[in-house]
Amino acid sequence: MPRKTMIEAIRDAMDVSMERDDNVVVFGEDVGYFGGVFRATQGLQQKYGSSRCFDTPISELGIVGTAVGMASYGLKPCVEVQFADYVYPAYDQIVSEAARLRYRSNGQFTCPIVVRMPTGGGIFGGQTHSQSPEALFTHVSGLKVVVPSNPHDAKGLLIAAIADPDPVIFLEPKRLYNGPFDGHHDRPVTPWSKHELGEVPAGYYEIPLGKAAVRREGKDMTVLAYGTMVYVAEAAASETGIDAEIVDLRTLLPLDLDAIVASVSKTGRCVIVHEATGTSGFGAELAALVQQHCFFHLEAPIARVTGWDTPYPHAQEWDYFPGPARLGRAMLETMEA
Repeated sequence: MPRKTMIEAIRDAMDVSMERDDNVVVFGEDVGYFGGVFRATQGLQQKYGSSRCFDTPISELGIVGTAVGMASYGLKPCVEVQFADYVYPAYDQIVSEAARLRYRSNGQFTCPIVVRMPTGGGIFGGQTHSQSPEALFTHVSGLKVVVPSNPHDAKGLLIAAIADPDPVIFLEPKRLYNGPFDGHHDRPVTPWSKHELGEVPAGYYEIPLGKAAVRREGKDMTVLAYGTMVYVAEAAASETGIDAEIVDLRTLLPLDLDAIVASVSKTGRCVIVHEATGTSGFGAELAALVQQHCFFHLEAPIARVTGWDTPYPHAQEWDYFPGPARLGRAMLETMEA
């Protein structure tokens, strides 16, 4: 089976979807002729023409607003916001239009759009190229929110997102584009070509939205993670010697609550990790759900390991980034509690 980087897998997902359905269109800043800042759309304009893969002005509001209009009369736009940090001008269109269209039209219209965004840090992007805004979207009824952690899942999830009749926010951890990253920035990165999850089947396949994956079986505790933090959790488990079960959520909305409850009920302990800031981060929702559904199984307080409540610092990148050392300390404290 061929192995691909996450960028190649994402491009493949769009290619397969565009070939299968003429209503699928791809557009955004520099995505056409240039192929995108990360080259995720490279070659699509040449293959499908400038009416189906095209460049837009530098206007996130315009990109998403146009996508909503296109979707309302039957097209399936898959648009790129160049960095997740740039999505805020489009937030009103996402929340007030895309997410509400089915409800406000009593089901007469749907909004089958995908908004792709590179997210997260670990690339020395500083405060304006490193944000993780997933909690801003999980709060909005009518949206679906996806965060893949590997090329295999990225392709299957993106194909499913493009086929979905409702708006999907597709957040791509850019630190994972070329290989899994365990938080050890001073070590060489293993390329996806040497990782089993770099194996990406050819052709069309979907990974259903709302289904988590257990990346590591364990009995001592459950670590809930998504995106880059899946590999940080694997490193922390290895370095501490804790037999942790690592659940890769994959989709934040809809959330696979059954998988979470099954794991925490088995292990009795839960640590939640994400890169976004802690206050009102998605980990708070996860903690509330675990407390609500697993209270009588818990043997220790739920722990959260997150980014700090500050703009993402450039000079202190690795103090902010929740690495295996900080996560490992929380895991050990949870075992001792």
